[in-house]
Amino acid sequence: MAKIDQQLFTTHEHALEKEYELCPKCGCELSVKHSKHGGFIGCNNYPSCDYTRPLVQHESIETQVIEGSSCPECASELAVKSGRFGIFIGCTNYPECSHIEKHDQADAEDEISCPKCKKGHVEHRTSRFGKSFYACSAYPKCKFLVNYPPVAETCPDCGFGILVERKGAAGMRLECPEKSCKYKRPI
Repeated sequence: MAKIDQQLFTTHEHALEKEYELCPKCGCELSVKHSKHGGFIGCNNYPSCDYTRPLVQHESIETQVIEGSSCPECASELAVKSGRFGIFIGCTNYPECSHIEKHDQADAEDEISCPKCKKGHVEHRTSRFGKSFYACSAYPKCKFLVNYPPVAETCPDCGFGILVERKGAAGMRLECPEKSCKYKRPI
């Protein structure tokens, strides 16, 4: 086995723990500290001074109004906003109007009509845990939801408005999403 070059370890081992600036609370020096949640900058005078701040400052995106755009629901202007799921375009009249623009709007001919309410269309969504599902666009009023990609084809057995595409051991197949119907057909 090759001998380890000791020159690599002769530099200051605590290079990351160097002092940065003075604490705004007590005037003592600040340094990089480590916790189970990661690194942060904290005051060296810790028990008596509890000043801390994140090691990496995330730049916050200010709400930027999009000139010449209007909300289809209330006619207010639209703005680029930052939320817990990332950047999105929403109405500036937020508490009164909760309209959010979809960034990947499908063509009208590709949309599948909701089989329950017949008013909305079935669209792809992602849960807060990252799982994909398909739900009605008129969500609070219509609670239709399927976990598999829908196909615009009516069920020949029960007449339900859509079929879903599923993958099994025998390959891809179309199934009726109604629990009472057992219709299945290989693709």
